[in-house]
Amino acid sequence: MKDTTILKTGIVGSAIAAICCATPILVMALGAFGLSTWLGWADYVLIPALVLCLAITAYGLWRHQRAAACCRPQTQPNKRKP
Repeated sequence: MKDTTILKTGIVGSAIAAICCATPILVMALGAFGLSTWLGWADYVLIPALVLCLAITAYGLWRHQRAAACCRPQTQPNKRKP
């Protein structure tokens, strides 16, 4: 996978998991439709999903920075003229 693809996947997944971790908001929203019973086990899934997506984001950032450092031209130290 490309570094930017990994980074984008991690960021989008983290954002979605962070929004869904607001379980009380989801209970109120889904309660209006009678679907709040589906959220009984949501915290057992959403918190690990958030941690996993944050780890993917960190890994993507690390790979992106490593690739950028690899492609930079090497600079020579300034040599003084006599």
